[in-house]
Amino acid sequence: MSLTIWCNAKFNDAVTRQLTEGTQAHRLVFSTKASTNVLTAGGSDPALATADIALGQPDAADCLRSPRLRWTEVTTAGYTRYDTPEFREAFRARGSKLTTASGVFADPCAQHVLAMMLALGRQLLSSHRDQLTDHTWHYEKRRYDSRLLTGQTVVLLGFGAIGRRLAELLAPFGMKIYAVRRSVHSESGVHIIPEEKISAVLPLADHVVNILPDNAATRNYVNARRLACFKPGARFYNVGRGTTVDQTALLEALNSGRLGAAYLDVFDPEPLPPEHPLWTAPRCYVTPHTAGGRFDQDEAIVKHFLGNLAEFERGGPLLDQVI
Repeated sequence: MSLTIWCNAKFNDAVTRQLTEGTQAHRLVFSTKASTNVLTAGGSDPALATADIALGQPDAADCLRSPRLRWTEVTTAGYTRYDTPEFREAFRARGSKLTTASGVFADPCAQHVLAMMLALGRQLLSSHRDQLTDHTWHYEKRRYDSRLLTGQTVVLLGFGAIGRRLAELLAPFGMKIYAVRRSVHSESGVHIIPEEKISAVLPLADHVVNILPDNAATRNYVNARRLACFKPGARFYNVGRGTTVDQTALLEALNSGRLGAAYLDVFDPEPLPPEHPLWTAPRCYVTPHTAGGRFDQDEAIVKHFLGNLAEFERGGPLLDQVI
């Protein structure tokens, strides 16, 4: 059966050919209002009403107005603009599916967090700063301030594809890993805890990793009350969404010295304004929303979609399905 596939993602020529060849049994329609950034929604497009499948970042209202739409795959791990009761209820009522590209970004985000853990623990950032500034040979300070990940404790706020991959990468270090998740069922090597017990495990953590998406329940989740539960010197990492952190409270925790360090890849707003105090806060390290970055991102997104398309055609289970 031939399907109409609508796409508003803008790919390079080679990846566009890959998508075209992989969907040749169907009708592929490219939106005139394409989005060049996977994080940015494209504009409203009447052509979506003719589609059975959407790939990219379609306008959420267009999706709801298109009863023919049977499956939407977004090109991001997050799906905030679609994560509303209205959208969920409408899609479920008509049997439509929503999938994300979480599998594409799980490894890069997990490796990004591990890289920062190791860089902070092994004093790489401080040593690099010495190289760029006064060239002082801080032998004793850098050597005896170095820390091992071995045997330390991590609390993961959220445990989806990124959290699972990070837990796999941390396993060889023999770390104790807790993960806060709404559905509490066992996971190999990870202690899953319900949200109401978070205050009991935060004081145990050497590292707290925030992987939460943006929605009504998670905004300002990492607030002054929860930061006060961190043990002195704990390190905080955010590769979820900037809106999940009370940045004023985070600044206070850094300025007071209670928080050992903060590694932040996401912010509210983005881009982070040049005058924002997080740029110059003590022991605060900033990357520009690049944790999910990979040189073959577009190729991986299309490969993920085509794999799901094959399952959709045969009525099989879809990867990273959230609705």
